Amino acid sequence: MSINTFTRPVYILFVLHFMTLSNCFSQAIIPLWEGVPPRNIEHEIKEIREVSPWGGAKILSGVSEPELWFFKSKSDAECPAIIICPGGGYAKEAYEHEGTQVAEWLSQQGLHAFVLKYRLPNARICSRPTYVPLMDAQRAVQLVKELSGDYKIQVNQVGIMGFSAGGHLAASCSNLFEPVDIALGTDPIKPDFSILLYPVISMKSELTHGGSRNNLLGKSPSKELIKQFSLEQQTSAQTPPTFICHAKDDEAVSIQNSKVYAESLNKYGVHHTFHILSEGGHGFGMRDDSPAFIWTSYLEEWLRANVLSK
Repeated sequence: MSINTFTRPVYILFVLHFMTLSNCFSQAIIPLWEGVPPRNIEHEIKEIREVSPWGGAKILSGVSEPELWFFKSKSDAECPAIIICPGGGYAKEAYEHEGTQVAEWLSQQGLHAFVLKYRLPNARICSRPTYVPLMDAQRAVQLVKELSGDYKIQVNQVGIMGFSAGGHLAASCSNLFEPVDIALGTDPIKPDFSILLYPVISMKSELTHGGSRNNLLGKSPSKELIKQFSLEQQTSAQTPPTFICHAKDDEAVSIQNSKVYAESLNKYGVHHTFHILSEGGHGFGMRDDSPAFIWTSYLEEWLRANVLSK
């Protein structure tokens, strides 16, 4: 679907609509879809923002109107862009320390950043719930590329980034290029680079994060569905350059997820960098008191060598 099919004044209205999101300043809120998003069904579920009792993260649920929250680069020149997928086990979205705070930091590095508020796989909100998160991620890549002229984005430097289950979503978008819904058209949709932080990669029972798998695939998924969303089995020479970071002491999502993915990337000759952190556990995101916060230095170096230098 082209930007030309949208009502232009509606997009201008959202571009001019300013708001504050958890102490981070988003310059614009951009809807992914015109009108009711495809696959939505009638429901009475309300979007909820709350503080998690586990770790105090600000989390979001009940999303039925997916959006991009835009953070402009510090540079006025044409810049690369990145779409950020917060984690939350496909049940919630940790939109602050794995979203808006990350976007604010990336904007200071010279990238345009977009936090993706994506629909979660909730059968009470949408049909084909397994595919709806990926549908929104594909639309986000498609839309950011379509808006490249308006936002001074380097159209061939649009990447995707994800944390935990958001890392699974980003990795899905980085390997499953065929549109998952007719609303996206028929052309392949592919990000130009990928950044994965403590990602869920596999849906195999011996590797996966159980909550993420159950929420995305259901409790009794078919072998075909498990294989489709086990991203270590979906890599190819077309997988974009990738940055991966994972802590060895992660007790929620085993580091073996990142290891098997890196091995698969290596098999196909995909340029990638894999940082194994000695400590940090799971879900550290932008928490600067974590010993894992060094990941930001590693990513800054990788971005300068592989994205900002293009």
